[in-house]
Amino acid sequence: MEKQKPLLLLSNDDGFNAKGLNELIGALSGLGEIIVMAPDGPRSGFSNCFTTQVPVYYSLVRQEPDVKVFRCSGTPTDCVKLALHQLAPRRPDIVIGGINHGDNSAINVHYSGTMGVVKEGCMKGIPSVAFSLCDHDLNADFGPMLPYVRKITEKVLEKGLPKGICLNVNFPVVPSFKGVKICRQTDGDWIREFKPCPHPYRDNYFWVTGEYKNFEPESPDTDHWALDHGYVAITPTKIDVTAYEFMDELNSWNL
Repeated sequence: MEKQKPLLLLSNDDGFNAKGLNELIGALSGLGEIIVMAPDGPRSGFSNCFTTQVPVYYSLVRQEPDVKVFRCSGTPTDCVKLALHQLAPRRPDIVIGGINHGDNSAINVHYSGTMGVVKEGCMKGIPSVAFSLCDHDLNADFGPMLPYVRKITEKVLEKGLPKGICLNVNFPVVPSFKGVKICRQTDGDWIREFKPCPHPYRDNYFWVTGEYKNFEPESPDTDHWALDHGYVAITPTKIDVTAYEFMDELNSWNL
């Protein structure tokens, strides 16, 4: 009996026609059957938002041997939910988000629609990985990272991931990488997050912008340090956000 090919479910938050997603499809070609369900336009910063006020719809964009690409009116999370509910002929072996135009290190993990893809997959019990490049250019060069993307995907298909853990993988913009570092999330925050946008007839208009402030730039075990020094940063990320270390203290309050 012929062994069934792995089933890969792909999505992103930059839209179905983004270069990063199409580079990802090419990099993973031949690993198995690929289903792509991606938003019909940019959905950056949507995290795990899902649509409740209007219907969600999808349509087939293109079909090739072992690859089907669909566009969806919803969020990245909608895309994963809908693909699992309507399109996947069986449980996918892996869910992959990306390749994102822009990094998702540090606290960006909480805002990212790319991470929304993999967190949704992870919550469904499917091994899930996000790939991001620290370059917002629509025509960014993804070439140096593609062999790493394929190798990491192959490893996850081979070994799986523990329940409740997904991988957040970020790549710096360099011609070649010094190596791979397994990292923790950097402690930092966004500052100056809004830029006033003068309007001739109305007040209080702003563009979302911002500058990231790294609170621990010299800590070599963090994802930002790795990226700043030319390494691929892999951060294992948990779905369970319970602060277990604080539970005893809370119990001592005798609430």
